[in-house]
Amino acid sequence: MQTWLFVAAGGAIGACLRFGIAELMALLLGRHFPYGTLVVNVVGSFIMGIAFALISQGHVVEHPMKPLLMVGILGALTTFSSFALDTVVLAQHGAYLKALLNIGLNLFLCLAMVMLGMQLVASRV
Repeated sequence: MQTWLFVAAGGAIGACLRFGIAELMALLLGRHFPYGTLVVNVVGSFIMGIAFALISQGHVVEHPMKPLLMVGILGALTTFSSFALDTVVLAQHGAYLKALLNIGLNLFLCLAMVMLGMQLVASRV
């Protein structure tokens, strides 16, 4: 139960960070490009990579609060960090085809679902 609470608390933090960063980027750079999304995806992926490397290489022991950071905060900040980590780990294990498939399916299916969702709403409004 404690792990679930850590994930929930981290999710709240990550969601607030995402919103705050997106608003800050819009204020600084305008809303003509999704700079906020780009920033949270890049920063979240970078932090995910650091955390994963530190834990997997034994520099930092697995901590009970790992789900707070990696699933909660980073998961809510950006699911792209999880996608990036999954893809890199597949490639590191020599599963290059699976890594490429993961990239292709995530990009194609997610973009397609956004378009489908938008079309469904547009056809009903």
